[in-house]
Amino acid sequence: MSETIETPAAEELSRPLTIGVEAYISEEYARAERDRLWRKVWQQVGRVEEIPEVGDFLTYEILDDSLIIVRTAPEEIRAYYNVCSHRGRRLVDTPPGARDGRGSGRQFVCGFHGWRYNLEGQCTHVPEREDWQGRLSDEKIRLGEVKTATWGGWIWINMDPECEPLLDYLGPAAVLLAPFQLERFRYRWRRWLVFDCNWKVALEAFNETYHVPYTHPEFIPFGAFLGWSRVQGRHSNIGYDAPKGQEGDQGKLRIGGGTDARVSTAEMQNFIWENANTNTTETLVEVANRLVQELPEGTPPTEVARYWLETARREDAERGVVWPTIDPAAVAASGTAWQIFPNFQIGHGQNNMLCYSARPHGYDPGKCVFEVAVYQLYPQGEAPATEWLHTPPDDPAWRTVLPQDFSNMAAVQQGMKTRGFTGTKPNPYRERAVANLHRNLAEYMGTGEPRDLG
Repeated sequence: MSETIETPAAEELSRPLTIGVEAYISEEYARAERDRLWRKVWQQVGRVEEIPEVGDFLTYEILDDSLIIVRTAPEEIRAYYNVCSHRGRRLVDTPPGARDGRGSGRQFVCGFHGWRYNLEGQCTHVPEREDWQGRLSDEKIRLGEVKTATWGGWIWINMDPECEPLLDYLGPAAVLLAPFQLERFRYRWRRWLVFDCNWKVALEAFNETYHVPYTHPEFIPFGAFLGWSRVQGRHSNIGYDAPKGQEGDQGKLRIGGGTDARVSTAEMQNFIWENANTNTTETLVEVANRLVQELPEGTPPTEVARYWLETARREDAERGVVWPTIDPAAVAASGTAWQIFPNFQIGHGQNNMLCYSARPHGYDPGKCVFEVAVYQLYPQGEAPATEWLHTPPDDPAWRTVLPQDFSNMAAVQQGMKTRGFTGTKPNPYRERAVANLHRNLAEYMGTGEPRDLG
């Protein structure tokens, strides 16, 4: 397999490192994550628009902790531990086979003994309360509350009462992604499953571009782009270096390579739409399919890109879909995806978005809850009604591209258990995000710091 990708200059490379397998396969490590990691970090738990009315709620589970996220006022969202203060029964059950529990109301009622709680977390009714002889104070029986904040249209929670503010935690991600106005995006589809790999293996299948020519060789005819990965404090981002002469083409919305960019762009857009249903929209596909008729043969790639995107932007605007206007330098700096520590990836674009998240499924280090969501911009009030659909890995709804990644995820988890495997060795240019994830994990966990590859 031949490639036209250039080797990065030595000064652009990080130190070659190796990472041990404990974080991926150790049950002891998985159990320690509960207190050292998950109860200390900001986690994305849903979209603001999923609970639009006062009393709307959803639940979120991470290992032993279950939370109720509820809209308590038109402009206020709060989160409580999903447990009755009486005997510890969960207040909201997750229906069998569902990702979470959802509903709407003005109180939460325990199904065991009927204790009731209002939206502010106060216990409003205790049957036979006088039996406690006045010692059952309101403060002792209110719901435990956790920190909540919103950013990018997502709801975030943190169980650490001393945690730093969300915007401080997000750091450069919040700044570099602000021009994309992510809060305006809405779900196009969303799917989840319990997968046979560690949550880190799942995320690492998508936080680098090094695998693309080998896992997804069908993309090679559309052009070879050198992918980079940059450390951004706790977080990281990835992107592509544009070919010479196409420096403005560094975002997610890229034209195809080859001798005729009109043809290759249409072929690439059709392939993505049919085989992944991600990273593009119907408008982008429709305009790409007209490029051969609307542009003369020999149109330079830069002009093809300009015409394609400007036409799609205009036609979307005519139907009420207004793309944000973003300076090309900001597009280049933001890259094509952000890895928000520890377990959320935002694959942003000017009119669509692909996001992944993964978290433990119990204390089995070989299983995780893996979620994929595609978003795009819609006219006001016209976003489709969606829900989280449980979708097994062999379901044809995943199309053909994502199952290629799934095969790697399962195989990597098995391979890491092999006695002869001496630890991962991430590419110092294209897989910095992998090393950075473990560098930050080690700060929380106290073990697993990447080592120099001697």
